[in-house]
Amino acid sequence: MSDIARLTELIEPEASALGFDLVRVKMMPSEAGDGGEALQIMAEDPATGQLVIEQCAELSRRISEMMEEREEAGEMLIEGAYHLEVSSPGIDRPLTRQKDFTNWAGHIARVVMKKTFDGQRIYKGDLGGIADGMILINDPKAGDVTLPRDQVHAAKLVLSDALIAATKPIDTTGADEVSEDTENSESKEKADN
Repeated sequence: MSDIARLTELIEPEASALGFDLVRVKMMPSEAGDGGEALQIMAEDPATGQLVIEQCAELSRRISEMMEEREEAGEMLIEGAYHLEVSSPGIDRPLTRQKDFTNWAGHIARVVMKKTFDGQRIYKGDLGGIADGMILINDPKAGDVTLPRDQVHAAKLVLSDALIAATKPIDTTGADEVSEDTENSESKEKADN
């Protein structure tokens, strides 16, 4: 079993050194079906709330180098086979930090408790923020509820039109321009005939 707290302690300074905020560190089964695990790291650029591919690659290299140095020094960080996944949190991002619950108040969230809380385990509704360690959510079934953050198994935003509108793409330059390379199109047509 991997020590997520130790991994987070080592990875957070690496992300910070590049100017990124660490969103989540999680071990999960590998999608490759090889029986190994994936070390999933989500981070964001505070200016955009996202990471572009180049930023993911830069953070991945930095984390890989740090983990190799630690392992060469004799520290076993992850037992068994694993691979590293570095990504942006995406639009329907996980809510892991206190500031996530504050920053995304007003949007729909899905909160899964570690165990049944006040008759339910899953709550879904308008996020009202967080106060004194208690998440505020308006669930259509349960009404206005306050959930202890320390008893949350997982929380994430739910994709909605309002969320899409609130999430700005990093760069839309050229998105409305379509160009066609007529020379290549004509060459292809001649080759096809």
